[in-house]
Amino acid sequence: MKIVEVKLRDQGKPVLYNVNNIEFKQQDIVIVESERGVDFGQVVSEAEHATSDASHAGLKRILRLATAADLEQIEKNKKEIKTIFETAVKKIEERKLDMKLVEAEYSFDCSKIIFYFTAEGRVDFRELVRDLAHLFKARIELKQIGVRDEVKMFGGFGCCGRQLCCAAFLKDFEPVTIRMAKQQNMPLNPEKISGLCGRLMCCLGYEYQTYKDFSKNLPKEGQYIETAEGKGRVISVHTLKQTIIVELEDERTIEICFKGNPTCKKHEKEE
Repeated sequence: MKIVEVKLRDQGKPVLYNVNNIEFKQQDIVIVESERGVDFGQVVSEAEHATSDASHAGLKRILRLATAADLEQIEKNKKEIKTIFETAVKKIEERKLDMKLVEAEYSFDCSKIIFYFTAEGRVDFRELVRDLAHLFKARIELKQIGVRDEVKMFGGFGCCGRQLCCAAFLKDFEPVTIRMAKQQNMPLNPEKISGLCGRLMCCLGYEYQTYKDFSKNLPKEGQYIETAEGKGRVISVHTLKQTIIVELEDERTIEICFKGNPTCKKHEKEE
């Protein structure tokens, strides 16, 4: 069996697919099996032979290379969904529902429309579903999402200047805590450590474990320790450099390097 990475629609992390003996090139649009039925995506990697790993056994299949008719259907759906979205917004206003419609999405075969919305609490949208099903003659599904999901849908650029991680490659959101920012000596200013969604940036979790491991043998800031030149207070900790700055009782400051840092030898301290 050969496998390939396919990016479904325009969002998220590429998914592994069974090539299913279909001939195609990288960047081709293909029709695939998906959780929502038949869908489309773009091939983003070359086909490779799968290993014997059991996790590949249940991979969904590529059904065919997209035809001219398929591509026409995809473009037609994209145009029609704009009108559908606007109509749904009006229906929500008519019923005075406390919800914000974020996005609408057609299934490839037009049999189902998924509406994504945000809301402060639970919303009784049963009557709204009946209205929309009657108008569009399709199965209707409403999904409540969070602010992080909303930003993922629209995309954008982070303070690093790069495309948002959630829109570029993250498939799932991992928990991010203020402890992660503290561990990495980040400024605890919400504007500095929050993403476009207003929540803590996902990237705070990328190096957290490394900082945590590197901090195990380092004293904490404010701690008093004994040094070769006398007792002193730790006034600064540089986790990745494996160094600390200590203020001695005579008000001198020295840098102490811990084992594993080859750049500083003068006050090296064994772990």
